[in-house]
Amino acid sequence: MIAVASSPAQSPELEADITAALATVVDPELDQPITELGFVRSVLIDDDGVTVHLRLPTSFCAPNFAYLMASDAVDALRRVPGVGVVTVLLDDHHDSDKINAGLAANAGYVGTFGNEADQDLDELRRTFQRKAHTAAMERCVMALLRSTGKTIEEMPGLTLWHLPGGPKKDALLRRRTDIGLGIRPEDLVLVDDDGVPVPPDAAPMRLRFAKAVRISVEGNAHFCRGLLTTRYDDDDPLATRITNTRRTR
Repeated sequence: MIAVASSPAQSPELEADITAALATVVDPELDQPITELGFVRSVLIDDDGVTVHLRLPTSFCAPNFAYLMASDAVDALRRVPGVGVVTVLLDDHHDSDKINAGLAANAGYVGTFGNEADQDLDELRRTFQRKAHTAAMERCVMALLRSTGKTIEEMPGLTLWHLPGGPKKDALLRRRTDIGLGIRPEDLVLVDDDGVPVPPDAAPMRLRFAKAVRISVEGNAHFCRGLLTTRYDDDDPLATRITNTRRTR
């Protein structure tokens, strides 16, 4: 949800490009864009560039997650043509000063946290990308079971071609791409994180596990939205305010 304060002389295209760029930044644990979660507090576009303020549901959200989202926001915004200088600031977090200084200096995760950087961010990202794939796979398989007369025992032979088009399939394809799995029509749907097919006798257990992962991801997202709404008692705490003072050229 976006609230815009700009004059007719300003460029709506740049605002749209910036919003679209921020929408590509995903909370790794919740597998949802930070724009939908209400984590983008404000966007200021001026003649020098763009300044974005981020916020999280609590002041003690994991610093590695916080840094990852803030760093991803910087990278996404820098890819916007004509954006100018990019500044991303994390508000109201116990490591805000450290993270903001590291981002400003382009210090990277290790350069920002030093000895406190106890986990490689690439591996952290991959861990949650695998969980996101597992949840997306379960959504697709269970939707197909509910809409057809097929049984769980038949699911090991299910291919991507069998899945109906729509948001669930699109999400699964994106998440398979994220972890390096194929997206050809003949590729099997029910696989593990390495793309190894699940045998028929293991299908029920794999789907029960996948359901638990999906419920955990969705439950955490709902919980975080509630925390954010409680923490920031605004008229619309999930909204982003965009202010554009850049003069047209």
